[in-house]
Amino acid sequence: MLRFSDVILRASAALAAAVFLSMAAAPASAQAPAATPAKKAPAAAKVDTGTCFGCHSPIKAFHDEGKHKGVSCAACHSGLDKHLGDVKARPVTIMDPAACGTCHKLQYDSQYTMNYEKPARKEKSLANGPSPNPSWDKLMAPHGFTREHAEARSHMHMVLDQFVVDRAFGGRFQPKEGWQYVTKQGNYKVWDVIEDTQPGNSDQKVFKPGTAAAANPVCWSCKSADLILDWAYMGDPVPTAKWSRTSKVVDLVKDVNHALNCFFCHDPHSAKPRVVRDGLIDAMTRPEKDTLFHKDDRAAKIQVVDLGLRGHTRKIAKLDRYDTKLQCGQCHVEYNCNPGFDPTTGKPIGMDDRRTNHFPFKDVQGTLDHYTKINFRDFRHAITGAGLIKSQHPDVENYYGSKHQKAGVECHQCHMPKVKDKKTNKTYTLHWQTSPKHYIKETCLTCHGDWTEKQAKYVMESLHARIQGKTRKAEFWLTRLIDKFEEAKNLGLGDDALNQARDKHTTAHQHWEWWTASNGHAFHNPEGSVASLNKSIATSQEGIKILDDAMAARRKGGTVAAAPAAPAAPAAPAAPAAPPAEKK
Repeated sequence: MLRFSDVILRASAALAAAVFLSMAAAPASAQAPAATPAKKAPAAAKVDTGTCFGCHSPIKAFHDEGKHKGVSCAACHSGLDKHLGDVKARPVTIMDPAACGTCHKLQYDSQYTMNYEKPARKEKSLANGPSPNPSWDKLMAPHGFTREHAEARSHMHMVLDQFVVDRAFGGRFQPKEGWQYVTKQGNYKVWDVIEDTQPGNSDQKVFKPGTAAAANPVCWSCKSADLILDWAYMGDPVPTAKWSRTSKVVDLVKDVNHALNCFFCHDPHSAKPRVVRDGLIDAMTRPEKDTLFHKDDRAAKIQVVDLGLRGHTRKIAKLDRYDTKLQCGQCHVEYNCNPGFDPTTGKPIGMDDRRTNHFPFKDVQGTLDHYTKINFRDFRHAITGAGLIKSQHPDVENYYGSKHQKAGVECHQCHMPKVKDKKTNKTYTLHWQTSPKHYIKETCLTCHGDWTEKQAKYVMESLHARIQGKTRKAEFWLTRLIDKFEEAKNLGLGDDALNQARDKHTTAHQHWEWWTASNGHAFHNPEGSVASLNKSIATSQEGIKILDDAMAARRKGGTVAAAPAAPAAPAAPAAPAAPPAEKK
């Protein structure tokens, strides 16, 4: 089995200037060399790290136990001379992945591999997408994702793409060079590529027809960690934190430049594995111990460390080994990052509430049950009025329980395999987080040695075709259910039958949309996805029957008794709201 523990190479005492090697080998059709090499690193000033550790004692513990203990603080922080003279003159922490790339060249270069198989702004609702129209807009109305729901492309672009997508900022942020921006690649700063077309205000609203202004501060937590030092745990609005869940998102994103910083997964002081995403740390430390992590006998052991000398708490979860289900699970999961409403009261839930930064970390049905328990729904459907969940990208949750996961295979073994650099002949961990179809020999064939590369790809394509067929069937029955609502309302059907059918819609929607939001689910868990999509189909049909029976009775002039509802479990208390934001 491939190992990930040697992903961090030995760091030098000071970052050396270097010109990066060209890209790791990959199919020519799928990759291109990074356009922006790392800049020459400034010579690290000499600094007595013992002086730093006098205040930063938790960092000393990190530093002393890892491979970076010989690296000077000045390698990753500037302005230390001023800071030593005045503690309020904070040093600058280098967030740019290029700082890591000066030593970890092969990993850095591979992270910025361009995947030309993933076009920019390819909407999922295209005819060949995961959820093609006309079903998509009807099933998701009026959610902001109906404005534009594009497929993901290379990780290097995920900050840029979030700025320009039609659903995020109402069209205010635009590429400086128009559509030529899609040729941009490598480790670039996003503000070198885009501009604010409305610089005179920070209003989050629609500026162009056909767009939505749905972005908020929490959704940036997995795009970039540039704000990590100015963000309190869970994004709570506290006076000492510059940014919070309640900040004006237009102002907040002016401080974001880099996508997928290295220190999401690698602790810069110890060079050991970690998790920094606060929502996941919160889930892993819930007293209920109710997540997939808690049920995983193979899971890494975690140690949560409280950090922060700026007056607010930050937390880091140290891992005793690389566990990429958790490290990838900082972002490739379903998490709530937006306002919603309480289905028991109908009242809105705003960004001051911690439920707007929340990880269920459960499977498809468990997630719906969890949101019901904490009294949360994302939106009401425009036609049926049912309270629905809009899933994010529950890739890790879907992998749990699969045959590969039970066999001990982890994310990196298929998406970040060991490869050999052709120029240096060195073996390293690929950081082009891509489909294993680009590296069949290093992934699938390490276990399935009796297969050919062609057979491995054939398996992937067959699994994908199977799931797409089931997804189309689920969409058909969901649209039929929604159409029945219009018919029932026109007939003047009462709330008893409508509410029963709404409950069916909520469940059927969850077991469909969850899979359209997920990446690679056809391979990650083919059995689980088929079972769930079949449940969506069956539940939609149950909702249709409820409405058909009620409408038939009404047409005959009679009444139909509502089927007795299952006794409702007592609602769990809502998650406590965060302290109110300080007025500025």
